[in-house]
Amino acid sequence: MALNLASQKILVVEDQPIMRETIKHILNSFGARRIIEAESGINAITAMRIDKFDLVLCDYNLLRGKNGQQVLEEARHLKLLPVNAVFIMVTCEQSQDMVLSAIDNKPDDYLIKPFNRQQLLSRIERCYARKKYLTRIEHEIDSGNLYQAIRHCKKLLEQDNKKMHLQLLKIYADLTIKVGDFKTAEAIYQEILHERELPWARLGLGVVAFFLGYYDQAIKTFQELIEQYPMMLEAYDWLVKTHEMMGNDEHAVSSLNSAVTLSPMSILRQKKLAVLADKTENLPVAKKAYTATIKLGKNSIHGSPGDYSGLANVYLKSNAANEALKILYELNQQFHNDPEAKLRAALLETGIHQAKGNKELAQQAYEKVFKLNEQFSKQTSRELRLEMAKTFYLNGNGETCDGILRDLIKTNIDDKLFIRDIITMCDAIIGDNHAETLIQHIKKELVDINNKGVSLFQEGNIKGALLVFEQAIAKMPDNHTIILNMVKIVIHDIKSTKPDPEKIITAQSYINKAVKIGIPHNQISGLQAELDAIQYKTNH
Repeated sequence: MALNLASQKILVVEDQPIMRETIKHILNSFGARRIIEAESGINAITAMRIDKFDLVLCDYNLLRGKNGQQVLEEARHLKLLPVNAVFIMVTCEQSQDMVLSAIDNKPDDYLIKPFNRQQLLSRIERCYARKKYLTRIEHEIDSGNLYQAIRHCKKLLEQDNKKMHLQLLKIYADLTIKVGDFKTAEAIYQEILHERELPWARLGLGVVAFFLGYYDQAIKTFQELIEQYPMMLEAYDWLVKTHEMMGNDEHAVSSLNSAVTLSPMSILRQKKLAVLADKTENLPVAKKAYTATIKLGKNSIHGSPGDYSGLANVYLKSNAANEALKILYELNQQFHNDPEAKLRAALLETGIHQAKGNKELAQQAYEKVFKLNEQFSKQTSRELRLEMAKTFYLNGNGETCDGILRDLIKTNIDDKLFIRDIITMCDAIIGDNHAETLIQHIKKELVDINNKGVSLFQEGNIKGALLVFEQAIAKMPDNHTIILNMVKIVIHDIKSTKPDPEKIITAQSYINKAVKIGIPHNQISGLQAELDAIQYKTNH
């Protein structure tokens, strides 16, 4: 059956007018009638904000502003692309930067210029066929319903479509990792590797080892993959994560630096390298990475005030206060209405004036930090809040410091790496096991809240129990124990009364949240099965 694009909304992003006309002419020959043109990345994003497109053909090498990679990055980040939309990257060459960018951002396909009608036709047909085949799975993933996505994977695998079999197995294995079903994931990867050696399956085994805590085994797997496939950026990323979990931050910096050397256009990788190198006092690498991040961030959705303040702080550590002052000016110019930028700027002012010995100006800047903290602290990143806690303590305000620390610990109690950062900061600045003492108090508080909610539940006071846990979730949205108990109580409430669609939706949303924050599969899968059974009875 011939491809007919008559009903499809299509966006062509191309800065060369002749090439735009050529692409439009080919698309017209496929029946396309609803074609929008954009000659720059900014115009492309504007068009996607206004309308939902079925097909986007985007040039990689846009001359002004955002390149094709940054367009795709922003469209995905802002959810401007419908689940079934096809995004094809177009480029005039297969350069290493372009290929690795494609690996990182995963467009649905890409085309090398010059291309002919048949080449474009085959790409579009292939992408459309794949999207149509996987549509139910991708809709469930997009909605956060990972267990339902797994169920659809299993159904499709039973159909034994030879062309899609490996791709389905990969999606299935990735999903089992996301829900924490590591035994199933391991079995899938082993089955694949028994048939043939595929790098992504070998990587999957390393990821399983990482999540099971077999870090030495994971490192060995990732290093072997890098030796065999030096361009495999995912292997570097997982190697970095493993080194971090083991507390080997210097090794993490070295591995990440290698990845960034291969693919310097990835802003998120550059940002990660900057922060890690800064943390390990590797100031030359931190400076280079922060500088690259700022440059990339000018056209990226991922550019942030933290990139500027990070570089300025590196200059301060290098006794270059005047250079830090220049970066402070740039920060204020780029993010003049951003609450986080205002806080970061005030913190920087405090540090710069202290470095220059201007006590009066430093005190004025510190007072600005205090006021901004009262206004905006909850709107800022946890890393910035930790930095503010340090600043308050160093300026004699231990009470405000402890208030921030308690809030950060409550919210992130199950995040081992961030809790480790809090402990490291407190040990270096405050000492006396300060963080550990706060953590123990908060853990006791959590136990008390949990016991109160469970007690009300056991007494049959379901509404009271739900209220306790709802209030706790408002304060600690990512706490594993509280989320898990909330799911159990909501499901019990549904089973004890007439099934209510709204309560079923609420229970599913909490299960999705539990999966997202990493509650183990063996604690959540049974609850998902219970909810599925309730829904089945309701619908039949």
